[in-house]
Amino acid sequence: MKKLSVSLLAIAVAGAAHSAEMGAVDQPIKLAINEWTGQHVTTHVAAEMLKAAGYQVEFVTAGMLNQFQALADGDIDATLEIWSSNVSDEYAKKIDEGTVVEIGDLGLDAKEGIAYPAHVADLCPGLPAWEALKDCAQVFATAETLPGGRLVDYPADWGTPGADRMTGLDLPFKAIPAGSEGALIAELRASTERKSPLLITFWQPHWAMSAYDVQFVDLPAGEEACFNDPAWGPNPNAVNDCDFAPSRIFKAGWSGMEDKWPAAYEILSNYQLAVEDQQPMMGAIDVDGGAVEEVVAAWMADNEDKWRPVVDAATQ
Repeated sequence: MKKLSVSLLAIAVAGAAHSAEMGAVDQPIKLAINEWTGQHVTTHVAAEMLKAAGYQVEFVTAGMLNQFQALADGDIDATLEIWSSNVSDEYAKKIDEGTVVEIGDLGLDAKEGIAYPAHVADLCPGLPAWEALKDCAQVFATAETLPGGRLVDYPADWGTPGADRMTGLDLPFKAIPAGSEGALIAELRASTERKSPLLITFWQPHWAMSAYDVQFVDLPAGEEACFNDPAWGPNPNAVNDCDFAPSRIFKAGWSGMEDKWPAAYEILSNYQLAVEDQQPMMGAIDVDGGAVEEVVAAWMADNEDKWRPVVDAATQ
């Protein structure tokens, strides 16, 4: 605590000497909180970095797909974990009109796809090849999906990537949106405990990938032509007959942020978070029941060498 207090004092002095660079320190920087644990971790780490620099921070709960109007209006100042494979058209519109600006990659090595717990390969011989799903869809059927199989897709607010692939690949599955990230985890847990069939849209980094031995279905490579040209890929009559495009995870801010809080803008632009740091924190929250604030605080204390240089570079 003594070391931290001294550091904060030094930053406060630096802020006084560079008030133009620090900007409006009397006004809070509003950070978006979206619907999944990894994003909460990402955002709370960023918030602690901003606080260490001398800024005030507020969290604003916002849906991932509908947050960009608030960002454009300045009601949110930054959102810190946007997945390229799952971003709305609204984002591109705001970028084009100049009300939202991209502020760099987050640095997470990510993947999304259609997935299943490892034991499901015994119930559907031929996995992980996607063609195997044509012959064993009935294994995954439920009362609401008969005669087709059930795919547990992302929550509705996250888009319909799983449903898009079932249609694109002409697979006899009905995509059912999960209610939340927690509902996706509950499906994985129940399937693993009961050794029951499950097909699910999922992603990494996520602690559940290792906890439930989750495997990805091998789909045709997610190339740009797949999403625009029906003639590309195994289904000549549809787009999306392929895997997710390689995921890029990045950050965005309100276009006025750089002028209002120059040092904060620099901190968030240079902020990076590695999978090996984020994923254990997610597990500490979702598996061990820790509070995100406490888990992040412990990580910040143990890893000052990973984030302090970014803060110092922007404020000194």
